[in-house]
Amino acid sequence: MATFHFKAVAADGSARSGTLHGETEREIARELMRQGLTPLYVGSQKAQSFELRLPRFGGPGRKDVLFFTQELSTLLNAGVPLDRALGITAELTEKKEFRFLVNDVLRLVKGGKSLGDSLATHPAQFSELYVNMVRAGEASGSLAQIFERLASFEESRDELRNYIVSSMVYPILLVLVGIASVFVLMNFVVPKFAKAFADARIEVPGPTMVMIEISRVFQDYTWIFLIIIGSLIFAHRYYVNTAEGRIWWDTLKLRIPVLGDALRKAETARFARSMGTLVANSVPLVQSIQIARNILENKLMARSLDSVVTGIKRGEGIAGPIRKTNLFPPLAGHLLMVGEETGALDAMFLRMAEIYETETKAAVKRFTALFEPLVILVMGIVVGALILTMLLGITSINEAAL
Repeated sequence: MATFHFKAVAADGSARSGTLHGETEREIARELMRQGLTPLYVGSQKAQSFELRLPRFGGPGRKDVLFFTQELSTLLNAGVPLDRALGITAELTEKKEFRFLVNDVLRLVKGGKSLGDSLATHPAQFSELYVNMVRAGEASGSLAQIFERLASFEESRDELRNYIVSSMVYPILLVLVGIASVFVLMNFVVPKFAKAFADARIEVPGPTMVMIEISRVFQDYTWIFLIIIGSLIFAHRYYVNTAEGRIWWDTLKLRIPVLGDALRKAETARFARSMGTLVANSVPLVQSIQIARNILENKLMARSLDSVVTGIKRGEGIAGPIRKTNLFPPLAGHLLMVGEETGALDAMFLRMAEIYETETKAAVKRFTALFEPLVILVMGIVVGALILTMLLGITSINEAAL
């Protein structure tokens, strides 16, 4: 039996290390799990350093962050101390991976780090906006109110995202069903008709012959088509992952009729919600824009905010530079101008977020209202044409038999 060094974490988030005797590393890992520990390192060499890391499998999602924010908001507003609130939140968290994260944050806080700096060690879950908001709350002594506002922010963003996703499910399902129908017809149904015509040795009508030839090409070269499609998808993803390619793709998306308008309004709502939350908590305007810039998914609109920052530094305010970008809706510039004039820029940002969240839902609804019948029409024409050509062939067989 060999001696293995291990590093593990207990259910309460505390780190454990030591040695165990066994035959293999896998056996040691199983023994640790039987003891209620999660192995992070097992090996013959002693680990040089140890830092708790969140397991990569599964990964916490937006719902977990929203739950975390809501629970902390409730507990802190009830006067529960921060360390105890984090401990309670960890106990209430059902997902194992996120419990590790909360326990790690609690460990860092008990070690003397601020909550903002502790959350910043998990950038995949807590955005720059989130972390800066918490830091602002700690500096001002209003951490409970900050988490209340963050909970509202996360709820609004999650609600808008869920609405967009749920609205697009049915149109995408229609497209997939249509493609599957054509695939089944061309690969299984049409070949049987082709065999029937060959056995009957009759003249095949022109449209039916065209369909049979298309089906034959489709069957013989399916793998080539799949390679071409896969190559195009890979090339697209590779190019879009470059800075130039992402700008090109985001520009193209904004130019799509109806859908581009919905995407523009969704990004405006996301930007306004972020800015309203930050400015309301005394984060400087330039810093707020730089933080909100990283939240936008459309990189073209995000890049345009650089000119807005330059304009603010020149003393032009925010409304004028926003309008000069020609990327945000015209109403946004007018609303911000009123906010600057009245000195209520934070309230105007939040009002703008509400307006464009509502308009985003309306724009998505318009898009699906146009897209769904269009998909049904196109698929109906394609499938109907295939069926008609088959019926035409069946009629010719019956006429030959007579």
